[in-house]
Amino acid sequence: MTRITDLATEHIGVALQDFVLTVTLQRPEKLNAVTPEMSSALEAIAHAANDDPEVRVVILTGAGDRAFCAGSDIRALDQYGTPWEFRNRMDYCDALHRLRKPVIAAVNGYALGGGLETSLICDIRLASETARFAAPEVKLGWIGGGGMTAFLAAAAGPSNAAVMTMTGDMIDAETALRWGIVSEVLPADGLMTRARELAAVIASRPPIAIETAKANLRAAYNMPQE
Repeated sequence: MTRITDLATEHIGVALQDFVLTVTLQRPEKLNAVTPEMSSALEAIAHAANDDPEVRVVILTGAGDRAFCAGSDIRALDQYGTPWEFRNRMDYCDALHRLRKPVIAAVNGYALGGGLETSLICDIRLASETARFAAPEVKLGWIGGGGMTAFLAAAAGPSNAAVMTMTGDMIDAETALRWGIVSEVLPADGLMTRARELAAVIASRPPIAIETAKANLRAAYNMPQE
């Protein structure tokens, strides 16, 4: 049987300790922008995590001190031979959204475009004081397609979501905290400590109850109260 840590790649780090799976985007020289290979690895890791009883909580973060994730590597999109291949790709946002286990985003720098969407898919978002958030796609003539508008409106409210998606401008960590995009803002050197601390508490709770809580919270945003 393949261990989940065996799914690590050159650009995706995977570590499992005490029921907490830490997944690290490891391409700091490119602001941890996601390539098709990285997206495929994240899909495999998410699938394995769902079925692995040793995984109760996932922490998602980026390598280095500059970026959490700058979204998809635009240059790498040329690897898709046809529009049909691009249409049928597994997007990393979709893969992470299928995780039944709770996910904590430790946003350690820029969360841009698909990187912002990736953080919004996570159940709990913690940010370093240096974190910056933006939905810059509008400046290039499109908007984020990984659930940007829905997730951002749910987190920040329709007006704040409109500001971000219609201007493409960046906001800082304190603004993200005020708008509800993140739960806490921490010193850069304390971000992962707090993420691990919170993950340890969640991992100590009955795992079926935690997965049920996640399922019900997701339903709360998608179903009427009745």
